[in-house]
Amino acid sequence: MPPVLKRALRNRWFVTGLHAGFWLLLCLTIAHLGGKESEFREVDEVSNPPQSPVPVAGLERLFVPGIWPRSLTDTNRLNSFYTTYFVPLAPAPPTTRNVQLAYQGFTEDAEGNRCAWFKVDSSLMTGPVGTWVTNDTWIARITLPELVLTNAAGQTNTVGYSTNREITIPIK
Repeated sequence: MPPVLKRALRNRWFVTGLHAGFWLLLCLTIAHLGGKESEFREVDEVSNPPQSPVPVAGLERLFVPGIWPRSLTDTNRLNSFYTTYFVPLAPAPPTTRNVQLAYQGFTEDAEGNRCAWFKVDSSLMTGPVGTWVTNDTWIARITLPELVLTNAAGQTNTVGYSTNREITIPIK
């Protein structure tokens, strides 16, 4: 507390005057400070009735389907979570496909060159070692019990005699 305020509060005449001033204010407040109440009276003039803040007459037009854009009327479907904001990505095209391969046997000429008979899906084909079976697979070896196929990645597929085998090949 500052020293000036300490001295003022210790002075008897100052504290007595302050005390008397508060009592005088209280008495004047109770006696309405000598003023009078405001005069309230009824309004003599006739004015228009207040308008409603909500124009109820225009509500019927809100429910007419012709005034709304098509995108908003599409949202009133069975699914309440329908939105046109999220467009699903198109599925990626497949990178491989499955082919049915059946080894039907082989023929051999006088020099010993073998020619395999095989069925790819529904077409019957024939060819020696090195013949392309599909776009990425070729014949690597021909024997009586099996036909061995290989591709550029070094993967081999073995198809037994007179059996069907499904192989997966890449799509180019």
